[in-house]
Amino acid sequence: MSRGEQAVLIQAPGGPEVLQWTPVEVGEPGPGELRLRHHAIGLNYIDIYHRSGAYPLPLPARLGMEAAGVVEAVGEGVTHLAVGDRVAYASQPPGAYATARLMPARCVVRLPEGIAFEAGAAMMLKGLTAQYLLRKTLPQGGLAAGDFVLFHAAAGGVGLIACQWARALGRA
Repeated sequence: MSRGEQAVLIQAPGGPEVLQWTPVEVGEPGPGELRLRHHAIGLNYIDIYHRSGAYPLPLPARLGMEAAGVVEAVGEGVTHLAVGDRVAYASQPPGAYATARLMPARCVVRLPEGIAFEAGAAMMLKGLTAQYLLRKTLPQGGLAAGDFVLFHAAAGGVGLIACQWARALGRA
């Protein structure tokens, strides 16, 4: 399906001037894929690392790791999502800076009606990072009652979510 889709591409690493708003062909999803129509995208520091070449990507490259939108088409074998579902993601492959895209379905989650697309696109990477820190880092198995948590940047996205989550767990 082509509706004059566009995406941000870079041909070489550099500053913001290398960002190019480019017509792209999205196509139909293959097995295990979804075609998504973005309603909001998340901006993250890793996007700057990709653009600058600090974390090199094969060129030409699409940028952006996080977005929210609506499923437009479902590839073979995808059972947890359907056309029309509101969704969000934060993962590889890069390419969220786009009007629409194909995405591996295993990386996409349903976005509840009560969460705006903008919030969904802004919280996934930070929320997954907080989940990792609170549930997967040492001590093995996550935090236990009486453990202390110290975030040096509790006013940032990850710190704010992690501190609220830790408090909800009764550990702050």
